[in-house]
Amino acid sequence: MNEDLRRRLNRIHDRITAKDFLDSSGIGNEIAFFVFDYPPEEELGVREFIPILENKIRSTKPDLRLVSINLFRFLIDHLRDLNLLEESFRIQRERGNAALLHAVKGLLNPEDVARRIVETARPRDPNLMLLHGVGSVYPLLRTHALLNNLHPVLDRIPLVLFFPGTYVHGEFCLFGGTERATEERRYYRALRLID
Repeated sequence: MNEDLRRRLNRIHDRITAKDFLDSSGIGNEIAFFVFDYPPEEELGVREFIPILENKIRSTKPDLRLVSINLFRFLIDHLRDLNLLEESFRIQRERGNAALLHAVKGLLNPEDVARRIVETARPRDPNLMLLHGVGSVYPLLRTHALLNNLHPVLDRIPLVLFFPGTYVHGEFCLFGGTERATEERRYYRALRLID
């Protein structure tokens, strides 16, 4: 893992457990959505870091109600709940990724996924949410679409999205792509968590 990323990762805990962060102070009336972007080639290191961060939060802030959602596992569970997981595997195996995307696109509607995320989190009454596994669900679920649909239903729970790519000036570039984001991929409500 490169030193700059390690430094940024080590700053996350103090930033997201600070009272003003959890209270969404100083943000106006916006929901506190933050993006921690990182080089996609560092995915495995970040993936290993997230459980360490979760454990540190739980040990240093036991009263903090953290919900951490791996979007890939979340979507797998969703397909399993619909009794469509094995069928999805069969379609991908026999007809490829494009056929799978076509078959499940309606089932993975960002509005429904956002609603399901909130329903999953609500019983735990969280006051901090982490979302990760974004790269693993592409192109089944698009980050900007999910955040746009979470925005009106998440209330005032601060959310941190771990993003393998860049998030600059409201534009997501997954996997470090250089193409300019189209209007539909822009998401101006989130802030970079750590520069």
